Amino acid sequence: MAVVTAVAAGVMTAGALAPTAAFAGGKPDSVQTSLNALVKDDGLPAALASVKGRDGRTSAYTAGVGDVATGAKVPVDGQVRIGSNTKPFTAVVVLQLVAEGKVGLDSPVDTYLPGLLRGDGIDGRTITVRQLLQHTSGLPDYVNQGAILSNPTRYYEPRELLDAALAQKARFAPGTRWSYSNTNYLMAGLIIQKVTGRPLGEEVNRRIVDRIGLRHTYFPTPGDTSIREAHPKGYNRDADGSLRDYTELDPSWGWAAGAAVSTTSDINRFYAALLGGRLLPAAQLAEMRTTVPADEVTPGFRYGLGLASRPLSCGGVYWGHGGTIPGYYTAGGATDDGRATSIAVTMIPGDAAEKHVAAAVDSALCR
Repeated sequence: MAVVTAVAAGVMTAGALAPTAAFAGGKPDSVQTSLNALVKDDGLPAALASVKGRDGRTSAYTAGVGDVATGAKVPVDGQVRIGSNTKPFTAVVVLQLVAEGKVGLDSPVDTYLPGLLRGDGIDGRTITVRQLLQHTSGLPDYVNQGAILSNPTRYYEPRELLDAALAQKARFAPGTRWSYSNTNYLMAGLIIQKVTGRPLGEEVNRRIVDRIGLRHTYFPTPGDTSIREAHPKGYNRDADGSLRDYTELDPSWGWAAGAAVSTTSDINRFYAALLGGRLLPAAQLAEMRTTVPADEVTPGFRYGLGLASRPLSCGGVYWGHGGTIPGYYTAGGATDDGRATSIAVTMIPGDAAEKHVAAAVDSALCR
């Protein structure tokens, strides 16, 4: 495993922080102020944001450094690993197949993958496609964070990941509760491949990325451990306080649940296109936006079919998802009236910093 142990975030100086611009009337730019605080106060190596305001204008922001060893600048709108922001892409493909009559939302998993989903309290004959997309299936999670951090460039086959999940007991009976599990989207990806006869990444690219012109978004091919375009490096903090470079990582363990690479501006374009009806017929978009309470994440958080809603301090909600993967964390979403904000930071934040990122998203959407 090739890793770089870099200097601690404490070496970052104020020189790495962008000056806080001012709006007309002398008010400071709240987005830049928030990003600067994430770097200076929360110790995150870098922060990036793309904001589409009420006036339709889009602005890009950066703070911190793109490489803590060299002090290199953060690329404006640089590519990052988007983790679970991949899930809405996977859900959209499934819902497109529903619209085409090739998948039934309330059909059991066994309709498409007979006999595959069997375990202790786990039966693919009683779990529906809808329950997979909404995290109400009761399936346990396959993710082993320790194994991923210890060998980040290792490749995983989807079946290997599924076996890790099936070695565990079901969390609850299907449809009785909500509980987040990456295994749900692993199964959704396998259904897509079975129904279309094509690799998941090709379907995501063909049906979404190319269709709406996301020029800086892609689903990595097997064995692809790099980030293709200009990007800030991603880190994880070790026990001794130093930062370890996790930029080079095989995202196959995330696959349909978390493998994609994008930019903050492309994430905004994706959610705007989705909410604007450019990716799904009205009936399937309505299904995607039909939510259940998921308050174990945060108060007021509700989860639909790969799409979540969160309340805004200024009223209403915004729709998005969010993503965590070693080296990167993304948050944000879009409103029905066209506002959009996406923020990325180059280290998984702690609880306090995560709340500060959420507050920054809220502030940007409400300004």
